[in-house]
Amino acid sequence: MSEYDRWQTRYATPEYAFGKSPNYFLESCKRLLPRSGRALAVADGEGRNGVWLAEQGLDVVSIDFSTAAQRKAKALAAERDVKVTFELVDVHNWNYPSAAFDVVAEIFTQFSNPADRARKWAGMLKALKPYGLLIIQGYTPKQLEYGTGGPKEIENLYTRAMLEQEFGGLRELSLVEEERDIHEGTSHGGMSAVINLTARKP
Repeated sequence: MSEYDRWQTRYATPEYAFGKSPNYFLESCKRLLPRSGRALAVADGEGRNGVWLAEQGLDVVSIDFSTAAQRKAKALAAERDVKVTFELVDVHNWNYPSAAFDVVAEIFTQFSNPADRARKWAGMLKALKPYGLLIIQGYTPKQLEYGTGGPKEIENLYTRAMLEQEFGGLRELSLVEEERDIHEGTSHGGMSAVINLTARKP
């Protein structure tokens, strides 16, 4: 089964695979968000994070490659009465606009192989405005011991060294590893090993 078909199948059910509430780490970054501006939600799936960013007063672009996910994301935006711009794209090959966003958020998008991840991250950095806020959360290799969500391929998991190498040139870089009980829809359930990043573009 292709990656596209796998996600289409996962999102085809009526319930929201990761729930309708925003990711807890993204929500914890509320104090860092600008009062207005543009935000990009990368591989936003069923829209829970992009919709929440819109609820914070931001002009949000939500990108994902799954038509099934975006149908649900549009329904969630309508339910919450917020406007979100949805673009059906491959996040690895999208033409990321230069210096266009005040916030770029990537939450649990670890289906990328190393080459695709490099292209995605380069695009995300390109899209950030100067002093724009980057927010990333992903599973670490220890997540393979828990098996409560995320990829099974170790090369898709995030390490402190990987993130420091990629984003060490940014300002106000914060990297926090934690293990905590996460329950997000039916797809993330139980003790999890994650790493959280916030940083600002120089």
